Amino acid sequence: MKIAGRRARLLIAIGYRVFQLWVRTLRFVIDDRADVVGFPPRGRFIATVWHNRLFLFPYAVRRFLPETEGAALVSASRDGALLADVLKRFGFDAVRGSSSRRGATALMELAEVIARGGEAAITPDGPRGPAYQLSPGIIFLAQKSGADVLPMNFEFSSYWRLKSWDRFIVPKPFSKVRVIFGERYRVRDTVTDDEFENERQRLEEAMMSLVQMR
Repeated sequence: MKIAGRRARLLIAIGYRVFQLWVRTLRFVIDDRADVVGFPPRGRFIATVWHNRLFLFPYAVRRFLPETEGAALVSASRDGALLADVLKRFGFDAVRGSSSRRGATALMELAEVIARGGEAAITPDGPRGPAYQLSPGIIFLAQKSGADVLPMNFEFSSYWRLKSWDRFIVPKPFSKVRVIFGERYRVRDTVTDDEFENERQRLEEAMMSLVQMR
């Protein structure tokens, strides 16, 4: 049964409060390989994380990169509308689109966000996967905007895994969470399809190099 309207907003409000209590029990350890935590921003970036690590993504960006302003790419589906509501509670806008609906338009809107001085956020294997397979949209966005990619990852000492296509990860209360900010990645310009695919694979490998638990 789909949840929508006032009922959905009420559940999101309750869930957000529960989440705030939940994260207070977690022990965060920062692995900052990009020198972005506690430093003034050095140019705009596209923050990215694999879909199954999305649970703490907006919270971590807001807490550890508090000067970050911008928008995240969110599916144009009904479930995406709920996620957009959650993102607004963390102070982020949502650009709606996916590979099947409004994909190119959404990427252009994110490029405009970056051009205006904001940052963008993408889960490059979402919303349908396959897990850990980077879609080409983030390469296009980086080339169009000139922004670096900031890979992020989360590793957990104790967690649950959902029975979803990506085996979505939820940290258990009182677990340790390692928040990894990978080195900023500069996407190269490409001319041919082969060059574009090579660049896609290079970024995918850079992101996977941060992942220990698959």
